[in-house]
Amino acid sequence: MTFRHKRTSKGDKGSASRGSVTAETAAMLPALMVVLAAALWAIQAVGAQLECVDAARAAARAAARGEPLDQVRDFARSATRPDADIEVTRDTETTKVQITVEVRPAWGRSLPAVHVSATASAATEPLTNLSPDDGPNPDPEAATNAEPEVATNPDPKGVVNPDS
Repeated sequence: MTFRHKRTSKGDKGSASRGSVTAETAAMLPALMVVLAAALWAIQAVGAQLECVDAARAAARAAARGEPLDQVRDFARSATRPDADIEVTRDTETTKVQITVEVRPAWGRSLPAVHVSATASAATEPLTNLSPDDGPNPDPEAATNAEPEVATNPDPKGVVNPDS
């Protein structure tokens, strides 16, 4: 003998919960979209952080070799974003490059920016192999008594003001 389940009709009690899953999903979708957007923004910020780390490391090595600071800044800017704030400090012992970028999601320009930065240091190489046109202090004795060079990007767009 087999038992059959009783079929429910529209007038039964079980029909009161019909469609509740659809309504709950519809109410949850906006919250899910916000969480997804925040996750994508975080991924974008992590990507910008990695760009800054790589650019700062490469720029610190170039500056430590004695490359002109303007070229180092241009090199770092080409490896990261054009609006990056780049600061290069070089003295006789160490060279330091700091890169800072503001990250905003492409879909929400009115949202506050997340500031991402990276710093890299390298030991400054002796300047004895440089010709006078290659760097600021080709004389080793002058290099030991020289003041540290500091170069900052005065304009985040990369345009250098000739008056400054």
